[in-house]
Amino acid sequence: MGKKLVIVESPAKAKTIKKYLGKDVEVLASYGHVRDLQPKEGAVDPSNDFAMKYQVIDRNSKHVEAIAKAMKKADTLYLATDPDREGEAISWHLYELLKKKGVLKDKETFRVVFHEITKQA
Repeated sequence: MGKKLVIVESPAKAKTIKKYLGKDVEVLASYGHVRDLQPKEGAVDPSNDFAMKYQVIDRNSKHVEAIAKAMKKADTLYLATDPDREGEAISWHLYELLKKKGVLKDKETFRVVFHEITKQA
């Protein structure tokens, strides 16, 4: 069984979930949104099918780097952000960033949702 990496939004959730999942699972927090549209002009390219141009949010760049570093050692990624629009956006942005960094090559990625964080669940 290979190493697994689970990403949640908050460090409190990460700490709680880590207690339940065991030693072969690393649980890290994204600390919320990880990137945003570039400020001012140039965030949307109308000549390229309105492609969006994003940049990593400064305060979360260290978290993104920690996630990328952990993903290099993992075999499987579980994006377990909240089951709302924000959570979906965070998972999508993380996936795109990690793919661009080349750390997802030949690795499985899953989107999972927790509705309850208890040992039994």
